[in-house]
Amino acid sequence: MTKSIQIISSRKNERIDSHKNACRIPKGVIHVQASFNNTIVTVTDARGRVISWASAGTSGFKRSRRGTPYAAQTTALKAIRTVIKKGLQKAEVMIKGPGLGRDAALRAIRRSGILFNFIRDVTPMPHNGCRPPKKRRV
Repeated sequence: MTKSIQIISSRKNERIDSHKNACRIPKGVIHVQASFNNTIVTVTDARGRVISWASAGTSGFKRSRRGTPYAAQTTALKAIRTVIKKGLQKAEVMIKGPGLGRDAALRAIRRSGILFNFIRDVTPMPHNGCRPPKKRRV
């Protein structure tokens, strides 16, 4: 019969801190995607790894109220609140989409105290893309 080996932890009697709060992010990118139905705010670090995100749906808004400017403002504040605790000071802002929440989310980000390097509109614009459907005959 073999004896079981006793495993002794090297972290014995040490307090283990959470690793989420340990990392400091001085600079990041804030992506705001504003459609007519919803607003999604994603905060990433300089390499593009997601740190925090929020949408109007996760902020507690339902149905048509998700597309409102107030929902976008609440969403932006919710996404940024966790990142400010991690030390975010400067950010680049990328805004995408035609929704009503574009300006409201930008105002909320500005009021949070984060300094902007630049604000860029990255809404995709077609260069005379797809062929339209043929005209309807009645």
